Formats: sequence, C-alpha cells, structure tokens
Amino acid sequence: MQTHSVHKLFQQRMAQVTKPFKARGADVARCPQCRINQQFCMCPLRPEPLDTQAGFLLLYYDDEVLKPSNTGKLIADLCLDTYAYIWQRTGVEPSVIELLNDPNWYPIVVFPDEYADKGRGQVTSGQDIPEGYRPLFVMLDGSWREAKKMFRKSPYLDRFPVFSMTPEQTSVYQVRKAAREYQLATAEVASGALAMLGETQQADIMHCWFEVFSYQYQKGVMRPNSGNPDALNRLTKLIATHDSGFL
Repeated sequence: MQTHSVHKLFQQRMAQVTKPFKARGADVARCPQCRINQQFCMCPLRPEPLDTQAGFLLLYYDDEVLKPSNTGKLIADLCLDTYAYIWQRTGVEPSVIELLNDPNWYPIVVFPDEYADKGRGQVTSGQDIPEGYRPLFVMLDGSWREAKKMFRKSPYLDRFPVFSMTPEQTSVYQVRKAAREYQLATAEVASGALAMLGETQQADIMHCWFEVFSYQYQKGVMRPNSGNPDALNRLTKLIATHDSGFL
C-alpha cells in the first residue's frame, strides 16, 4: 500500500519521540498505516484517489498525528494533494509558506467564523473561489483547545478567508468524544468542504470512508461497536456509481 504525507509525518514525529507514546490501546498490535488493530486492518479496502479539485493542508498540533484515532490520514488516503506538517508555536515550516504562496492554490482556513476578525473573507460556496485557482483547505488538527490556539497564533494564515461549517447533525464519530456537540472529526469536515465545492459524490465517499474507519477501529477495542456495520457495503456502492458517473 502506497504511503502518503500523513504516514510520512507520523514516521518523522515518531523518530523524535524520547519516551513511549501512550495512546489509548497502546498495547494493541496496529497496522503501521491505518493504525487499526492488525486483525481489522482497512488498508486493502482503500478506494482509488478521488477526482477532486481540492487540496488539503493539515497542520497538526504536536503529538496529534501520533494518535491512532486521528482521522486526518483518511483525507490523505483519498486526496492526492494532501500535505501534512507539525504546527510550530514559534515559527513556521518554510514548505508551508511556499505552499500557501503557490499561485495555483487558493488557501482557505477551515474554522468557525465566530473566532475570525470582523471583515475577514468568508467562503460559502465554490463560486467564492476565483477562477483559475484550486481550493487548498487549511485544517488545524488537534483538540478544540489546541485548534483555537493554532488559529490565534498563526499570523501567516490571517490573510486567507475562512470556511465555517454548520453541521446539520452532530458527529457520528464514536471513537473520540468532542468537547462541543457541533464539533466534527477532521475527515467529516473534509467531507463538508468537498460538498461545499459541489463535489457531492466525492464528499459522500470521503464520509463513508470515515465511517468504515470508525467501524473497523471499534472492532479492535474492548467495548460495544456503535459504528455503521453497513459502511463498507455503502462505500462499495458509492464507488461503483461514482466510477460510472451516476449517483
């Protein structure tokens, strides 16, 4: 299975660990890529990359990328143009600035607009993206407290507009509990971003891939599985209809 940017960032971050990282289920023998119990590895189930105009820049707070429950890797599974870096409190990776300045991309910071300064640009549909540019969604990946810190202390992102999701329902992610009801898992937000662009088929596949992850992940933990047991069947049908051009 081909590695991607989040896999590589995970390995880089692991190389910097000076003491064992103790996530929940630390004793589980996990697949090195999907990070699920090896008995329930979902890597062979991974769909082909999506045909999408979108790119994603994942900025991880410190050890977030080490957490097996993190769903940012699901975005990289399906979107070829996914870039992943560790957020730095006192600086910024030069490659991040280079990417943000790339004239092919139109960076959009994904965050609730209530935290943005008044007058900051908003993106609410694909029509808000200038012609000739591809949207690059900047995702601040960490806990709610960490994400707010990243948003406040990343002045190099201040010049970019914000995309704010208002979910119609609460997150279906049962692996991690959100601090607030309206907070979604990273992959759920990516699905919403694709839907905003009008890429509804791609959005559905992304969300269903997330549901497959949630269900497979819970198979490997000692508690009832509240995931969607039909997720894989639904994903298979979505891929078939997407490939044929119908939904």
